[in-house]
Amino acid sequence: MILNYIWIGLILLAVLMGLAQAVFFGQTDIFSAILNSTFDSAKTGFELSLGLTGVLSLWMGIMKIGEQAGAVNTLGKGINPFFSRIFPDIPKNHPVFGSMLMNVAANMLGLDNAATPMGLKAMKELQELNEDKSKASNAMIMFVVLGASGLTLIPTTIMAYRAQLGAANPADVFLPILIATYVATLVGFICVCIAQRIKFKDPVVLGTVIGLTALVGLLVWGATLLSPKALAAVSAAIASILLLGVICWFVIQAMAKKINVYDAFIDGAKGGFQTAIGIIPYLIAILVAVGMFRASGAMALLEQGIAWCFNLCGINPDMAAAVPTAIMKPLSGSGARGLMLEAMTTYGADSLVGRLCCILQGTTDTTFYVLAVYFGSVNIKDTRHAVACCLLADLAGAIAAFAIAPIFFS
Repeated sequence: MILNYIWIGLILLAVLMGLAQAVFFGQTDIFSAILNSTFDSAKTGFELSLGLTGVLSLWMGIMKIGEQAGAVNTLGKGINPFFSRIFPDIPKNHPVFGSMLMNVAANMLGLDNAATPMGLKAMKELQELNEDKSKASNAMIMFVVLGASGLTLIPTTIMAYRAQLGAANPADVFLPILIATYVATLVGFICVCIAQRIKFKDPVVLGTVIGLTALVGLLVWGATLLSPKALAAVSAAIASILLLGVICWFVIQAMAKKINVYDAFIDGAKGGFQTAIGIIPYLIAILVAVGMFRASGAMALLEQGIAWCFNLCGINPDMAAAVPTAIMKPLSGSGARGLMLEAMTTYGADSLVGRLCCILQGTTDTTFYVLAVYFGSVNIKDTRHAVACCLLADLAGAIAAFAIAPIFFS
């Protein structure tokens, strides 16, 4: 529903902006420009979707190997001690822990197809423990906020889009996304802990938070010591090593369990082809609306206003073009993806704006979609403090993205 209004609004604003330019400035050719943008954007959306087929098939095949090898279960066992502390209302050894751990682990590995079903299963099991069936329980809110904050270790889709649009190194946004998404998750987690009075003094909770924060802080500190060129090289090297390490881990674990690695890869790769074809209409729809909005001059006007505000605050005004992506992200995942692709197409995949939009896209999940799907699946009417915590996480992630991007890519 939200995307419907956004789509209609972009088209109507583009037409109104065109009318204003024709009436007040005599630019009657503006309508031809707006119309031509629809054809160009539709062609771009189709070509992008088809171009993604190979990369998505590759990574979904690799992820399928990890799924069958039990990598998700391994990761889940690693975070189980931490989970048992932040969900104090759930009885020990309850089956819901398995569903939640599988969901979070799948999200971290970029296994969206596996994450959503396990997340919905976890919500149903949490609802069984919930005393007030119309009001979200503390455990539900913590689980949903952790999911909406979008902590992802492998931003597969974003790297695929960057490769398709000609980025010199599609994985160079790996570390910035990791840092920004951690900040968003940490803020969301702290907000829920404060609201639910969860004890931070527990050694496992405190140790986990301090350890992860120190690691992220070390990455940021190290980034400030290097020149932009050296930082780009180091970031790319670390990303490549980590990603190759994950691939080797999946393959070796699958071999140890005597899984047919080749068949598992083919099975997952088929899903990549279907995913690429399936997003064509959605991608074309949002790119056409955004293309009309830009061709009418409305996007330039919006960006100039934001750039003026940035300049007053001492912020690089070049980053103003990424603000629409930040605003769109909590509202619509496909809308934010369209703005990200449009920014990379307009400014270049390796531009500061293009990379910043990629970081924003990978920082958090689509808040209102997650809230609607997860709470709607169990008929929760009163979400209590879930929305506020999710939006604060979104804000923190966006601020982190704008702060980090110039450090890595100035």
